[in-house]
Amino acid sequence: MNITFLLFPNLTQLDFTGPLQVLSRLPGANVALAAKHKAPVPTDTVLTLNPTHDLTDCPPTDLLCIPGGFGIDDAMRDEETIAFVKREGGRAKYITSVCTGAFILGAAGLLKGKKATTHWAYHNELKRVGAEPVKARVVRDGNLFTGGGVTAGIDFAFTLAAEVAGEDAAKAIQLGLEYDPAPPFLAGSPEKAAGPVLKAQEMRYAPRIEAFRTALAKAMNQS
Repeated sequence: MNITFLLFPNLTQLDFTGPLQVLSRLPGANVALAAKHKAPVPTDTVLTLNPTHDLTDCPPTDLLCIPGGFGIDDAMRDEETIAFVKREGGRAKYITSVCTGAFILGAAGLLKGKKATTHWAYHNELKRVGAEPVKARVVRDGNLFTGGGVTAGIDFAFTLAAEVAGEDAAKAIQLGLEYDPAPPFLAGSPEKAAGPVLKAQEMRYAPRIEAFRTALAKAMNQS
């Protein structure tokens, strides 16, 4: 199983590292980290990532995974990146994304007519790439698997692990990672968060969403 993660500057590291930790433990997993260049890739934290391949020498993938982050604005407008996603998505057994990585798939034309999910703040924007938004942490439509925002990538990865290697293998990985979430607060979704908390986050995201919409419009015009 060749698993390829797309890396790009200013991605959200947990969108990537959560699924990586799970999927790299699959039996026979070969993981490639593909980026435009092999130089270290900055994330949204102090962590930098070291690609194993560039977009020209990456081996054919069985499972393509696209993380999200504010860096999608540039990534989904980059012709080489989108060409890579189209090529690998066209031959992969599984096409997947976490959080706003869905919009890179969308810019590549891989979400048209498909059910999908993404981070709650961007959820309605999925319609702009031809997808049918579904409010869930993990959504499957055929060979397309999409995860919700950031930490949903872990649930997404276990869902994929069960699909690829069976439930027993996925459960064994879950136990090995001691994935037994018990959040200290019921505030992890818009439906659970208290009104003032939700309003504060909506205000925080408002200018970001406007910038994203501009970038997405340009990306879709290029496609």
